[in-house]
Amino acid sequence: MADLLSPEKRSWNMSRIKGANTKPEMLVRSMLHRAGFRFRIHDKSLPGKPDIVLKKYKSVIFVNGCFWHRHEGCAEATTPKTRREFWKAKFQRTVERDKEQKDSLEKLGWQVFCIWECELKHSADRIISQVVNELKGGRCGN
Repeated sequence: MADLLSPEKRSWNMSRIKGANTKPEMLVRSMLHRAGFRFRIHDKSLPGKPDIVLKKYKSVIFVNGCFWHRHEGCAEATTPKTRREFWKAKFQRTVERDKEQKDSLEKLGWQVFCIWECELKHSADRIISQVVNELKGGRCGN
């Protein structure tokens, strides 16, 4: 099936997709703040520019969209019907980059958490409680 939008309109639509300060990210930040945590956001000095950096706990949190970061088994991780090879390569590189960034952070001694967008839709309180418990318990996560 051909794209119903012109290349210009499709480009405009895609340019509106936020990479930072998304609603799921803002929700996690709000919940962490209410739980008493203080943090930095999008630290450019760390691999992957993590969404949330809890320096005191040497921990970072990535809040990933299921579509873009390919949450395995998630209904939100669909593949567009047009230009499948393009999308497959794009998604594969995103997943590879996520793994590289996680590995780099762990080698530097950082604890890495990944929170998926769909998890927040269904059980945000439970997900944040798990992260908070791991941070306060001092255990390595994810």
